[in-house]
Amino acid sequence: MFLFRFKYKLLFILYFTVTDITFVKADTLSFFTSDSSFNKKRLALVTITQSALYGGSLIGLNELWYKNYPRSSFHFFNDNNEWLQMDKVGHTFSSYNVGLAGIELLKWSGVSHKKANLFGGSVGFMYLGVIEVLDGFSSEWGFSWGDFCANTTGALLVIGQELAWKKQRITLKYSMHTSIYAQYRPEVLGSNFSQQFLKDYNGQTYWLSINVASFIKKENRFPKWLNVALGYGAEGMTGGYNNPVTYDKSGNPISFERYRQFYLSLDVDVRNIKTKYPFVNTLFKTIGLIKFPAPALEFNKHGVRGHWIGF
Repeated sequence: MFLFRFKYKLLFILYFTVTDITFVKADTLSFFTSDSSFNKKRLALVTITQSALYGGSLIGLNELWYKNYPRSSFHFFNDNNEWLQMDKVGHTFSSYNVGLAGIELLKWSGVSHKKANLFGGSVGFMYLGVIEVLDGFSSEWGFSWGDFCANTTGALLVIGQELAWKKQRITLKYSMHTSIYAQYRPEVLGSNFSQQFLKDYNGQTYWLSINVASFIKKENRFPKWLNVALGYGAEGMTGGYNNPVTYDKSGNPISFERYRQFYLSLDVDVRNIKTKYPFVNTLFKTIGLIKFPAPALEFNKHGVRGHWIGF
């Protein structure tokens, strides 16, 4: 099931890579500032870039995955119990952040807030939704209602906040560290850091980062850049549904306990740090989806554990 998981993360990274290229092409600093009025040239650039990315990614997916497996009639696929639902949280994260990028790009083009929210915020949902349909016609996979619901949740979270507050008070973030489990199944969890970044759910944590200052009175002195973060992760997974028998270097069988992890930590919301440099502000928006390393408390079935760095 690695390919099924990997393609969504690959597309997510590719989306932000091309999105960033849109900004990097600037010749002047003003390029990094959103237009206060509708700008046809900017909207055309955004539309062409996103269309090229979307079309290219679908062609790439067909070459890498779909063409190697026979087509089938449309069918469903239940993977809701895989990876202790870490993959579902990942879908929500991707849909949310791609939607947020879509909103920012349309605002940059001078599109009205309402249209930028509805159309831009839906980009992640539509982007992943078409792939789900393609999966439904592949004999190797199938349409996953769990993935569809996760994609919907991510889109609703970004659109709902824009409708209610015209800003994102709660953001979805990601952090990652290497785990001890990849060495036992490198073909599934990755044999190096770059592969483990995509494949090893044991080292991944997804966060709800809550901007406290935005929920209290405007005259408060609570730092606008300081968030409270609630995280979810999982441990002990060497397989999707269950762990196959693995062996240590001496050839002895070894087993791992699968369990969920919940975290409480602080976070730096760099998106709320405003500078006089538009390029830096744009950079902060781009890297703002990464959880800032900070002390954290972990809650799991075995009790409470403290971490000097929660990442």
